[in-house]
Amino acid sequence: MSLRIALLGLLTAAGPSSGYDLTKLFESSINNAWQARHSQIYPELNKMAAEGLVTVEEAGPRGRKTYEITEEGSAELRAWMLDEQPSRMHRSEEALRAFLLPTIEPHEAVALLREQARVHAAKLAVLEDIRVRRSENSAWRKPSFGRYALDLGIRQTRLLRDWAEETAAEIEGSAGQG
Repeated sequence: MSLRIALLGLLTAAGPSSGYDLTKLFESSINNAWQARHSQIYPELNKMAAEGLVTVEEAGPRGRKTYEITEEGSAELRAWMLDEQPSRMHRSEEALRAFLLPTIEPHEAVALLREQARVHAAKLAVLEDIRVRRSENSAWRKPSFGRYALDLGIRQTRLLRDWAEETAAEIEGSAGQG
C-alpha cells in the first residue's frame, strides 16, 4: 500500500508525470524514506490506472504514458493520511546489533560502531546537501513537499550517528581502551 500512496503523493505534488518522471522523482525524494525499484513502480501505476486512481494519457514516442491523479486517487491519499495509523512495528538491523553488542569483543563492537557512525555521517551529508539544493532551486509545484520528511531524516540520521559515536566511546572507556 505504501508504494501506491507514495506515487499518489508524487502525482499530487508534481502534477501529471510519466512513469520515467515519477521514477526519477521517487529516486530523488521519497527513496530516502521508502525504497522502490523501477520494476515495482510501473506495475503499481498500471494497477492504479485499472482501479481508477490515476488516468493514463498515451502521448509521445515509444508509448510514453503520462499519469494524472484522479479524484478517487486524491481521496485514497487523503484517507490514508488522515484515517490510517502507520505501522509502529519496525525491523531494524541496527537496533538488533545494538541489542547484541555484548556478544562480541569490545574492540570489535567499537570498530562496528565507528563504521556505523561513518555511514550515518555520509548519509547525513547527502541529506543536508539535498536540503541546500532544495532551498536554492526547487522544481516542486508545492515548495514544502518533502521538507518535513527531509527534516525528519536529517534528525534521525544525526541521532544514529551520535549514538554510534557515543556508544563506541563508552565501550572504549569501560574496556580500558580509551
